[in-house]
Amino acid sequence: MKKIRVYEIAKDLNVSAKEIISELNKLNIDVKSHMSSIEGDVIDKIYNVFSKNNTKKSNVDKNSKNTSQTKKSNRKEKQTNKKDKFTKENQASKKDKVIKDKQDNKNKKFNNKSQDNKGKKTIVKNKKTIDRNKNKKINEDHFKNLQKAKPKHKNKSKAKKKAAETTNLEGIVNVTESGAIEIPETIIVKDFAAAIGVSVSQVISKLIQLGIMASQNQELDFENAELIGMEFDKEIVLKSEDEESMEDIFDLDYEDKEEDMIPRPPVVTVMGHVDHGKTSLLDSIRNTHVTKKEAGGITQHIGAYTVRVNDNKIVFLDTPGHEAFTAMRSRGAQVTDLAILVVAADDGVMPQTIEAINHAKAADVPIIVAINKMDKEGANVDRIKQELSDNGLVPDDWGGDAICVPVSARTGQGIDELLEMVATVAEMEELKANPNRAAVGTVIEAQLDKGRGPTATVLVQKGTLRSGDMVVSGVSSGRIRAMFDDRGKKIKKAGPSIPVLILGLSDVPEAGEFIYVTKDEKTARSYAEKAKNLIKADMVKSSSNIKLDDLFNQISDGTIKDLNIIIKTDVRGTIDAVKQSFEKLSNEEVKVNIIHGAVGGITDSDVNLAAASNAVIIGFNVRPSQSAIDLANYENIDIRTYRVIYDAIEDIKNAIKGMLAPKYVEEVIGRAEVRAIFKVPNVGSVAGIYVLNGKITRNATIRLIRNDIVVHEGEISSLRRFKDDVKELASGYEGGLGLENYNDVKENDILEAYIMKEVKK
Repeated sequence: MKKIRVYEIAKDLNVSAKEIISELNKLNIDVKSHMSSIEGDVIDKIYNVFSKNNTKKSNVDKNSKNTSQTKKSNRKEKQTNKKDKFTKENQASKKDKVIKDKQDNKNKKFNNKSQDNKGKKTIVKNKKTIDRNKNKKINEDHFKNLQKAKPKHKNKSKAKKKAAETTNLEGIVNVTESGAIEIPETIIVKDFAAAIGVSVSQVISKLIQLGIMASQNQELDFENAELIGMEFDKEIVLKSEDEESMEDIFDLDYEDKEEDMIPRPPVVTVMGHVDHGKTSLLDSIRNTHVTKKEAGGITQHIGAYTVRVNDNKIVFLDTPGHEAFTAMRSRGAQVTDLAILVVAADDGVMPQTIEAINHAKAADVPIIVAINKMDKEGANVDRIKQELSDNGLVPDDWGGDAICVPVSARTGQGIDELLEMVATVAEMEELKANPNRAAVGTVIEAQLDKGRGPTATVLVQKGTLRSGDMVVSGVSSGRIRAMFDDRGKKIKKAGPSIPVLILGLSDVPEAGEFIYVTKDEKTARSYAEKAKNLIKADMVKSSSNIKLDDLFNQISDGTIKDLNIIIKTDVRGTIDAVKQSFEKLSNEEVKVNIIHGAVGGITDSDVNLAAASNAVIIGFNVRPSQSAIDLANYENIDIRTYRVIYDAIEDIKNAIKGMLAPKYVEEVIGRAEVRAIFKVPNVGSVAGIYVLNGKITRNATIRLIRNDIVVHEGEISSLRRFKDDVKELASGYEGGLGLENYNDVKENDILEAYIMKEVKK
């Protein structure tokens, strides 16, 4: 015998589902919700209970032995009556009378408000009735009901398609096969109204009855949405939280077959220390004057350029530094095939050179060293090679694998040899791509042009990008209106490894984002909307970066095989000592790798490298800048600072063994800048400070930082606001601060206040 849901019976009897559930409970029949099903004698009992006061009982055929046939008959009759409602009122049954009375009550309420406009009353009344039935029809068609009459299927699919296009709820709500409406934990009121097929005012009215005052743009939680859904006889269920990522959503990419792949040009990144001649070298290769166009001769933006070498193309990326290189890699965009490291022959290996080496190594990219400025006096190739060897990059003629080519960007010396080496390394890499497919690329840089709107420099990686293609990149989408090559010439198409400037996007995309060609505009917008929903759902980036606190658990789970560490110290000699000590901690389960070590404070560049390499940052007598702290919090990077090397070694040793359980943790509560120094007789120096963020409290310990290097730690001897002693100074306030037994405070020093917080083991 066929089962019928509670809400269907309630609808047929013109009563609320709650009343039906109440009566069923009285009959000792356990039902959990309006979507519960009942059958057989229970259905007859319910109709008998409500027959005394419900005129709709006349629609039930008491003499029918098959309850499901009776139900189907009633619903067909209801449809017929609804169609003839306005033209054949003389044929209305008692059931139609109940529906008409309900409509008249609503219209009467409307008409009471319009007594001064009697001439328009009938028109408004009829229009409201028609609109109500129209909304009801869309509601019934948009969401699957139990009617199975074949003539209705075509209209139902059209209405569903129309509703989906107008409400744009794809990715937010979903309708299951059973007709249940899946929604997230929170949903905008107007989106919820569209999802259940009723007007926003109806939903707001129901919310008011629940004591909730909300506008159409406010969020509605799932519990209240479920209650509202019951009022409109809709089953509302919680949408399952699938762990979606951008890679899961963008299924526009796929692996190509080997037989479809053909050789492609190599993509080369030029890296090195500032003013060592990166752009000048590229300028010499391209035979143009890129350097002169840049402010002060320093590269301001990423450029992508194509050159020909013996009828073969090579694509060069000229970057402002390794930061952009790493930022792209941290987003998963591995655009570079090999790196040219430019080192000035008269200057040698500098801090940024070392960083560039470590960034390229972390990306597992082959490195070719261009020893530039060979035309200058004092150029010493052997000294450069020695310094490279000291930093883990052993030249090939010294028994290593780093190709070193002496060049001069000014005279052109060694340029041909350098390009030949690039071509040789690229040939060994066997770089291939499929040009005959929908294009996939990476945004190298993007900006908003006043005259042309959002523009993006794109490096095509797969397929062929054409003018007129519909593309999507993150939350940005659009049709390519025009494409230009690296020399500003308008082109129609670009194949793998070719950089182009494109116009026509809706927004400025993020550098490092992938860009995909879609089949049509609707698809592109749909994917952009999905990207927006992901950002809304998770504003804080979820990360699986290593934390020393849970390192042992990750090792036990097998998720961690390597512990990557970045070391920053106040003096050069500390780096080598720390490296040797840390590397000895490696065991069978985890290998400790020092991927970067340098002198100086912890910067944004260090955090970017840690994010891209899944590393922990450890500092000795140095501190992170405020921007590095903020970036580390956002990227979920573990930064540890120490005064004693032994403490760091013990922490890592204990973390590997799963025994790391500090009794106290340091909590930075505020930072202040020294604006002036005052000499006070019999007291010493007092710093006039301005609190940058947080607060400075009397019982806090002060860390004095100069150029990101810790020069002193001690207690506060005095803290004043004007002439008054105070317990604390809040953010944005000025005051005077004295350090106990310490007077060497200078203007622009940073005072970092911290307290030690006890934590449970």
